[in-house]
Amino acid sequence: MKTIIIEDEKPAARLLQRKLEKLNIEVGVMLHSVEEAVNWFSQNEHPDLIFLDIQLSDGLSFEIFEKVEIKSAIIFTTAYDEFALRAFKLNSIDYLLKPIDEEDLEMAVLKFRERHPKNEKVELDFETIKKMLSGSVEKEYQKRFTIKIGQHLKVIAIDEIECFYSENKATYLHTFENRDYLIDGTLDQLEQKLDPTTFYRISRKFIIPISAIKEIVVYSNSRLKIVLPSYKEDEVIVSREKVSDFKNWIQ
Repeated sequence: MKTIIIEDEKPAARLLQRKLEKLNIEVGVMLHSVEEAVNWFSQNEHPDLIFLDIQLSDGLSFEIFEKVEIKSAIIFTTAYDEFALRAFKLNSIDYLLKPIDEEDLEMAVLKFRERHPKNEKVELDFETIKKMLSGSVEKEYQKRFTIKIGQHLKVIAIDEIECFYSENKATYLHTFENRDYLIDGTLDQLEQKLDPTTFYRISRKFIIPISAIKEIVVYSNSRLKIVLPSYKEDEVIVSREKVSDFKNWIQ
């Protein structure tokens, strides 16, 4: 049985792969975005079964099937609640609620094997699913950070943050009060947790909120320099390849 995983987060994909291996199911491919999946489906034979995350890094996974004709059975892997899952039931789609329980996974695979013989094309009404999911798949973005300072915990609200930056392989948040705090994770991981209408990754080193932009200055090599209210440790530069997108973001 040819199987692939389309999952936003690579660690989650690897964990699901290991669980499937215990069921003697080999995962041939793991994809992590709409664009990556569309390219793969356009160039490869479609699998028998797809484990499909709903929210990918660049959009809803349903967008994949608006661009390529699906020929595979699907088991959804989702963190959304029962309200959203009603859509899957109406379309006779199996689903697994994250975190995925191994017994539930085994039952879903057994259901697939019983109901979807090899090479049987599956007809899915993705438009109906999207309509039923509207309003229930809004991504929850981080609203606050809890920082450990000695034996104390400090809660910093998202609107107190002037920027996030990386330095010496560590990640920090800088507040409007001109304080720096070490936080867990990388900027790549952090970027997925922040509201993209409020925060923008201007370079490999900085993520800034639109509320912190005090001034924008034309800089060398077609780049832009951002002046922040209190952060002065380093120049805050919009990388050249992001300038165009950044200009669209601030409009």
